[in-house]
Amino acid sequence: MAMGNKYGSHRVIEPQGLLPQAAQKIDNKMEIYDNEILIDVTALNIDSASFHQLWDEAKADEAALKAKILEIVNERGKMQNPVTGSGGMLMGSIAAIGPALSDRDLAVGDRIATLVSLSLTPLKIEEITAVHPEIERVEIKGQAILFESGIYAKLPDDISENLALAALDVCGAPAQTAHIVQANDSVLILGAGGKSGQLCAYEAMRRVGPCGKVVGMSRSDRPRNTLIDNKLVHEFFVADARNPVEVMDKALACNDGKEYDVCINVVNIEGSEMSSILPVREGGLVYFFSMATSFTRAALGAEGIGKDLTMIVGNGYSKNHAEITLDILRRSDALRRIFEENYL
Repeated sequence: MAMGNKYGSHRVIEPQGLLPQAAQKIDNKMEIYDNEILIDVTALNIDSASFHQLWDEAKADEAALKAKILEIVNERGKMQNPVTGSGGMLMGSIAAIGPALSDRDLAVGDRIATLVSLSLTPLKIEEITAVHPEIERVEIKGQAILFESGIYAKLPDDISENLALAALDVCGAPAQTAHIVQANDSVLILGAGGKSGQLCAYEAMRRVGPCGKVVGMSRSDRPRNTLIDNKLVHEFFVADARNPVEVMDKALACNDGKEYDVCINVVNIEGSEMSSILPVREGGLVYFFSMATSFTRAALGAEGIGKDLTMIVGNGYSKNHAEITLDILRRSDALRRIFEENYL
């Protein structure tokens, strides 16, 4: 074995000089370098925006979806949707650890979830054994490589693997929420009915305290009772995230006509940038976790309405994000039950 670059650039086939995430094709041979980890993969959680694009393209046909995923991985050496550019994350068992990483708190056989995107992870799929469109997950037989810089979480003993995977798939969102939401803030969550939205809502409710306010929005009324009855939001409304005027009017009506301090966008469709920006006050903050976000639309849109605010592009990594998210499930019996009923 030989040492590879800690960020995985030694795996890039084309274009040379890029890192694996930006590359069109990477080397997915499963012989590891000294500073790599080999994983026997059992499941992929596909990024929500990516899965829905692929599912729509496949016309909700499982065989067509499987064929498309295999085509992407065989062509690129990784699971990176060529339309959305996004990937997802995986769950599996440690198969081998390069000697340069022998100091890691890992052993062969340990069950882990990777916390880096599939869009940069060398992956080889032998077979896709099951598709779960309701939770954007596919079960596979295959292997993957984790680079020296790659982050991961050992799957906990007190939470089922599938439950942990569902939460860790979006753990950057509630962790970032914990960092940006302050006491007494008013917070708007677009896409509050999904798993990332529910986790963010719970964390926002904790942070705003008794004098703050959390309002959730979804494209259908389906999550209303779940969110309200479990005290994940104070108020809820239905709107089309692609219609910024509708969202603004309904959002402000839920906040006594006042603009919000923070907006968190976790929707999985394109065109929701201005729906996030319009309801937020001058000097406020917008957090775009959605991989469907366009920096161009967000930047030019804020400029176009003359609004000076802080915009954060969702980073799947946030300090202590795995621990924060798993602790939410440990603290909240209601949220744990919701996840067990909907995402396993």
